[in-house]
Amino acid sequence: MTGLSVRDLRVVFDGFVALDGVDLEVPEGDVRFVIGPNGAGKTTMIDAITGLVKATGHVGFDGQDLLGRKVHRIARLGIGRTFQTAAVFEELTVLQNLDIAAGWGRRAVSLLRARRGVPPEVGKALETVRLSAVRDQPAGTLAHGQKQWLEIGMLLVQDARLLLLDEPVAGMSHDERDATGELLGVLSRDRTVLVIEHDMDFLRRYARTVTVMHAGKVLSEGSVAEVQADPRVQEVYLGRGAS
Repeated sequence: MTGLSVRDLRVVFDGFVALDGVDLEVPEGDVRFVIGPNGAGKTTMIDAITGLVKATGHVGFDGQDLLGRKVHRIARLGIGRTFQTAAVFEELTVLQNLDIAAGWGRRAVSLLRARRGVPPEVGKALETVRLSAVRDQPAGTLAHGQKQWLEIGMLLVQDARLLLLDEPVAGMSHDERDATGELLGVLSRDRTVLVIEHDMDFLRRYARTVTVMHAGKVLSEGSVAEVQADPRVQEVYLGRGAS
């Protein structure tokens, strides 16, 4: 893998410039946090990367150009994303959700029957996202954090190698945030992870590098300490005297 490369990315909605020439390089194995005030263009950027909005410029991953491809074709290239509200099938069990994501081709009625075994990649995803103990529980009964982990697990069984996570710890308890932070480290062992986040305490603990966006552009980039010390970031996002 060569990581994610974004150059001169632009998105315009009815004359409004949502992204204005964004450049971003996320090397393989990085846990990159992207922060910025509301309206900075963070979610629009991952929408553009995953084909949900039209954009110009260049987006590359693992030697493949992404712009102009259909959403499902981008996903097949190993790019997976989560949303602020977890997109899981709440009436189905955790295991059934992972089965569907894995594309095992089981008919809908067969998903409701007891199964004889768990495919290796599904079992591994269950362990990685710490849901093995609740695998037969309906997804709708999971705690908020567990639903987010299930959505990540659904990307893992699809062999996503670039994970774009949109505010993964929003609404989580303190313990859930800690578990999610540890999960990011595990995921980055063989994947590249980009996290859009507002939780500054979470960022300070788990970010490796940080990109700050403002008004559709990249404002600052570097380590957590470097970004926090940048007067421009203090002005537009963190507030004067942030530590």
